[in-house]
Amino acid sequence: MKFLISFLLRHIPRRYLQLFSHIVMRFVSVFYLGNKVECPICDHKFRKFLPYGRKSRENALCPNCLALERHRLMWLYLKEKTDFFQSNSKLLHVAPEICFINRFEQLPHLDYITADIESPLAKVKMDIEDIPLDDNSIDVVFCNHVLEHVNNDQKAMSEIFRVLKPGGWAILQVPVFHPIPNKTLENSSITDPKEREKVFGQDDHVRLYGKDYPDRLRSAGFAVKVEDYAKEIGEEAVRRFALPTDDPIYFCRKPSVGVQQ
Repeated sequence: MKFLISFLLRHIPRRYLQLFSHIVMRFVSVFYLGNKVECPICDHKFRKFLPYGRKSRENALCPNCLALERHRLMWLYLKEKTDFFQSNSKLLHVAPEICFINRFEQLPHLDYITADIESPLAKVKMDIEDIPLDDNSIDVVFCNHVLEHVNNDQKAMSEIFRVLKPGGWAILQVPVFHPIPNKTLENSSITDPKEREKVFGQDDHVRLYGKDYPDRLRSAGFAVKVEDYAKEIGEEAVRRFALPTDDPIYFCRKPSVGVQQ
């Protein structure tokens, strides 16, 4: 299974995977039923999760809702560390993940906007470097594993900062590849797909983020907390929900006063 999924990720255009993979996985899920792992997003239990990734990771993908390790971690974080599921808010979700979309749409207190430059799952076509929304109009932004694809990530960060209301917040996740370099690596002269994958971790990435990523976010105006949430909730929860232990949550808030672009 891991070789098949790796092959599909490398050779099938992402938009088709987004449209049809959940249908196929519903049939596959029957063969994974059990009680050793649990997805906190869809509440389904399995003997294990599916492998996932171009370089396959074991026990990663929920076959029911297609949540990955990072999605399950974020869901638990939102429930336990924020008021996201209680407060009235306007959410901009960039490159929306299928495991979240239906669940967020069902929240009566949420004004939910999905947007992306190419995803068929998004309702609004949008370039994150030029967000077509008013200043100070959004309460919350989710933007996960997008900035490593963006030509000018500093412009994208500034645009997210601009549309957030003072006091609003964002979760802006990027992939972590070990060993993490001290400084973010960018090199536009690397065009060969195999070399890009070797240097940046994936052939469609334009940079490899380093330990300076929080400072790049701060340069856009954000107050940033780097939360190692998986370490807070204990080994049993990490095992039960198959969570990543080396993937911090980047919680970014637009200050209410005192900081402007």
